[in-house]
Parts: sequence; C-alpha cells; structure tokens
Amino acid sequence: MDLALTGRRVIVSGAASGIGRACAHAFAAEGARVAVLDRDAAGVAGVVAGLPGAIGTVADVTDGEALRSAVTGAAAELGGLDHVVACAGISGPFGVPLTEIRRDDWDAVFAVNVTGAFQLVQAALPALRAAERPTIVMLSSDSAVVAAAGMVPYCASKGAVLQLARALAVELAPEGIRVNAICPSIVDTPMSRRDLGLEDAGFAGAGFPVQTPDEVAAHVLYLSSAVSRPVNGVAMLSDFGYAAQSSFPA
Repeated sequence: MDLALTGRRVIVSGAASGIGRACAHAFAAEGARVAVLDRDAAGVAGVVAGLPGAIGTVADVTDGEALRSAVTGAAAELGGLDHVVACAGISGPFGVPLTEIRRDDWDAVFAVNVTGAFQLVQAALPALRAAERPTIVMLSSDSAVVAAAGMVPYCASKGAVLQLARALAVELAPEGIRVNAICPSIVDTPMSRRDLGLEDAGFAGAGFPVQTPDEVAAHVLYLSSAVSRPVNGVAMLSDFGYAAQSSFPA
C-alpha cells in the first residue's frame, strides 16, 4: 500500500527513543523529511546520525518559548510542516499509592504529557495551516480508557491527551487538519522496561502481550497518510482486544 508520504514534512516530539524514535525511522523509510525533536541532545544526535536528511532540534516541550522557536526553525528548514506527531511523554510516579503522590510529581506528568502536546500543536499550527492534507497524531495510551493501581497521574494525563485530540479534531476540522490519537497497551520501550524493572531481562517470557515501537509507528503512518483521509477525532485502541473483553463469566 502506497501511503504517499514521500517528500512529506514531519516533526516528531519525544523522538530520541522509544515510540518517537520508531516513528522518525518509519517516516524516513517512507521517504518523508523528518525533524527529530527531544530534550535529550545526545539522543537527538544519535537518531539524526542514522537518518540521512533528517534534522535535529533540541527543546523541552514544557518550555513554550523554546518549543515554539524549535518548531518554527524546523519548519523553516524543512520548508513547511505537513504532519505533527506528539510522542513526548513520561510515566511519572509508578506503583505509588494516591496518598504518596506529591503535587510536583503530578504537575510534572501533566506538564509533559498534556501541556507539552498542547504547546507543540500551537507552535506547529501556522505551518500546518499552510500545508495540504495536514495531520496531527497524539500518543495517548490504553490507560486513557482503562486504569491500573499506582498510576493515577499517568492514567489521568493520558485521558486528557485523548480528549485534547478529540477537541482539536473538532476545532481544526474546518481548516482541513485531521487529529487522531493512538492508545497502545504496553510497548517495549526503555521507559516501560524501567518502570517494570526489566531493564536487563526485557519482556521475553512476559505473561502478557507486548507490542513493539515499530508496530505503533505503523499506526502513526497510517493516520498521517492520505489513506486514512476519512478518519478524524478517533482513538485507535491498540491493546490486543483487552478492553473489549466482558467480565461476564461465559
């Protein structure tokens, strides 16, 4: 299937590792021109070194002014922006009961996961308005629709990301800008390995299904491509069917 992404211009936040890195590589493999954005300068340099033609820009999505400057600069270097992928995210306190969660930890999770995505879209909007068939894809999580104990800030933030994507889809539809969200379950990333204490062992032999960053990136490509033209304001739940299972004892 031809996704018609050759020559398209995309910026990916959180692109130094994990899902963001996989997205940058996937777009480049389709012939797109990629801007890699992350606060990790060394990580950005590493990704760009492996992607001929890609450009790197270092900024923290929580710093509105720096982010706007970085996005504007990337758009100028690419000659515009057709696609935005908001991957930057943190898990925050993991396995921590509600009574032990500090306000600054809560604020930090929302600053990156929600406000960071909001500011990225604001910064990219002038360029998107000038593009043909522009899209925005936001990385939410299955934690936006189901929850686990000890993950209150993360679950709440990913629910907010999902609703942010829906609200933007409605507001920007008259301008021809499509906005969708992807809600994957556990993905084999450095962050998930760290949260679960699996830095060394990885997910081999896990008693639950785990997807790869490349699988998520494939969904991002689809939602960014003209192939998905009718799809807008959608939450693509990628959880191996977990949320569809009834508790009925049949």
